[in-house]
Amino acid sequence: MPSHTFQLNGETVTVDVENDVRILWVLRDILGVTGPKYGCGINVCKACTSHINGKAFNPCSVRVADIGADDEITTIEGLADTAPGDGLHPMQEAWLEHDVAQCGYCQPGQIMTAVALVNKVREEGRAITEADLDTIRNVCRCGTYSRIREAIKTGQEAMARGL
Repeated sequence: MPSHTFQLNGETVTVDVENDVRILWVLRDILGVTGPKYGCGINVCKACTSHINGKAFNPCSVRVADIGADDEITTIEGLADTAPGDGLHPMQEAWLEHDVAQCGYCQPGQIMTAVALVNKVREEGRAITEADLDTIRNVCRCGTYSRIREAIKTGQEAMARGL
């Protein structure tokens, strides 16, 4: 069986798995990282959203063979490690402040999408707009979209302050 090595939440991991196994199953079933959720398996619902090299991606649609040894995958479990201080990431704090979660199933993917979007617009030298928020395609079956949008704005402000 082929061996695959990559970076996961700051650690080097190696797994022995067939090349066509999707990263989501490697994370959940082999490595025990359950923050990325299985929703659709076809890159539509975005419940599994994580980061690869700082950009949002959906591990349900990426084969393990497409990940290199230098690729850094960050899941919700490793997100706080990317922020200053010892607590939660500012976006996670904003989620709590705005009481976003109801069932909570989609929230890891929502948060990871939000952080990637805030980082993207910050690299462009601007603040997030309503049009940016309209591009988010993560599905929330509980319908907390207005709270998600407010939490993203709050999280962006905290990230800008380096909290």
